[in-house]
Amino acid sequence: MSESSLKLIECPRDGMQGLHTFIPTELKVSYINLLLKCGFDTLDMGSFVSPKIIPQLNDTAEVLNKIDVDSDTKLLTIVANRKGATEAIKFDSINYLGYPFSISETFQQRNINKSIDESMILLDELYNLVVPKSKELVLYLSMGFGNPYGDTWSEDLVETWVGKLNANFSPSIIAISDTVGCASPSQVEQLFKRLNKSFPEIEFGAHLHVLPHNVDALSSAAFKGGCRRFDSVIKGYGGCPMAEDDLTGNMPTELLLEWMNNNKLVHNIDRSAFNSALELSVKVFQSNS
Repeated sequence: MSESSLKLIECPRDGMQGLHTFIPTELKVSYINLLLKCGFDTLDMGSFVSPKIIPQLNDTAEVLNKIDVDSDTKLLTIVANRKGATEAIKFDSINYLGYPFSISETFQQRNINKSIDESMILLDELYNLVVPKSKELVLYLSMGFGNPYGDTWSEDLVETWVGKLNANFSPSIIAISDTVGCASPSQVEQLFKRLNKSFPEIEFGAHLHVLPHNVDALSSAAFKGGCRRFDSVIKGYGGCPMAEDDLTGNMPTELLLEWMNNNKLVHNIDRSAFNSALELSVKVFQSNS
């Protein structure tokens, strides 16, 4: 991949997961089928977690059975325990399983009801499950730029945890996640520079929760820090329902593309297909907006 080329990961799962009104399965299928035509590197499209926790995505298996998987776009689903991973690896169409690993003890308990130490044990189990199935784990380093709970955060702490994860599991991809939208541009640039220098073998992604006015500044900061993998959601829908009551939205894909175009950065997005998905997104999310 060239220095001006980015990997774009579209995350409808993150846009949908906190919504209260259930999006009909057939509408999800239609929407994801359009997204699969856009040219994204990866589609974070569902999760295998307890329906009591995320009822919106309790139809992920049904959606997977109905979508058109004849696409170069890879599929990712989120898991939070062994049971979910066991279900996910049954699907040949799934390339990646995503696991949210928080360096905030409070958030790890709130998000998946496990301590950080328990999560390390679980990760060992998950890697033993997915590797024989030729699938990869994508680790999301939640609260990667700070947290609202008063838990300790520092660049040193982030680097230490990445080092531990690397030593134990050799992950190929770690997405540094600004779960509540607290990161500053200088912080983003500095942290990515540091991690890319210390761990050149890992592909670091930016999963940023933003407000529309700081999209350009945060995107530029991540890029200057060496990040070439960006998560986003059309129109910035969603946020993390387990983090705070007031959600900070996801990176809006259309604004990310505008920033890329303005900076002459390379992407493979088919604008016609993307515009169709953008149009359908209004129907997908209309009852929840």
